[in-house]
Amino acid sequence: MFENRTLLITGGTGSFGNAVLKRFLNTGIKEIRVFSRDEKKQEDMRIQLGSPKVKFHIGDVRDYESVLAAMRGVDFVFHAAALKQVPSCEFYPIEAVRTNIIGTENVLNAAVQSGVKKAIFLSTDKAVYPINAMGQSKALAEKIMVAKARTLGEGDTVICGTRYGNVMASRGSVIPLFIKQIKENVPLTITDPNMTRFLMSLDDAVDLVLYAFENGVQGDIFVQKAPASTILDLAEALKQLFRTDTPNKVIGTRHGEKLYETLLTREELAKSVDHGEYYRIPSDNRDLNYNKYFLEGEHAVSYLEDYNSHNTKRLQVKEIKQLLLKLEYIQAELKETLQESHI
Repeated sequence: MFENRTLLITGGTGSFGNAVLKRFLNTGIKEIRVFSRDEKKQEDMRIQLGSPKVKFHIGDVRDYESVLAAMRGVDFVFHAAALKQVPSCEFYPIEAVRTNIIGTENVLNAAVQSGVKKAIFLSTDKAVYPINAMGQSKALAEKIMVAKARTLGEGDTVICGTRYGNVMASRGSVIPLFIKQIKENVPLTITDPNMTRFLMSLDDAVDLVLYAFENGVQGDIFVQKAPASTILDLAEALKQLFRTDTPNKVIGTRHGEKLYETLLTREELAKSVDHGEYYRIPSDNRDLNYNKYFLEGEHAVSYLEDYNSHNTKRLQVKEIKQLLLKLEYIQAELKETLQESHI
């Protein structure tokens, strides 16, 4: 489906962009455009890949003109650019607005203007019942995506989205932090031992986006059914893998954090379509007719539960270890640790 096509990845130097490049580089795709504002990461990626298929575009999703310039001649877009760190967005919420909300609108408008065939927007579980600026900005970005899709017709750019939980070992996540603390032989900082999070690999994230690409219609949001673990069990799994008895230090829930994350609200579950490994949330295509909001409802909402990291499949320590060992990042860190122990 990507044969002889051009793909643009916004935020393409991030963890997701690297995973997509790894997946597509040796296929028949014609060109992959990496769009981001970090020239150092682009240069590192350029040197590492050395592929003529990959083209680098310096720009910022906040600037419509730079997005539009990079979008010309593009067939498909994966919109991954975002401010993702909860503390950063809490202290600078207007920056989250500019990147996650206005940036998303810029990317979608440029995609439509440029005649892109399909654009996939990446969202997060933090957009559901958001209590922090990062989640609130992504929730509004989802609304912008659905609203934009509602205005498009036959033959226009198809816009849809994905929503997923924590991507294991991605930049700024807890797994690299725990490994760093293990290597430095300092206590692992546990927020709340009972805090749960969905666990997904980067390959899972790419698979979800590709599933949305293949199956999505205007305004759809796709969610992968994912297992979860407690933070305490995740820390224990890592300590067993790295053969350490480093103690834990419970520091308490940080500002803007939840005890658990939700991937679908019960209202969304009432209208979602079960695709086996995934849920599809169809777009709400009602018009601005307020009478319908008083006369139409959904009985199922009253007895459904949200789909969250507390009620999904809970992994035990042994299962978490098996999942972690599939990650190249973990394999590399374990190999490095083993080599250092023999020096």
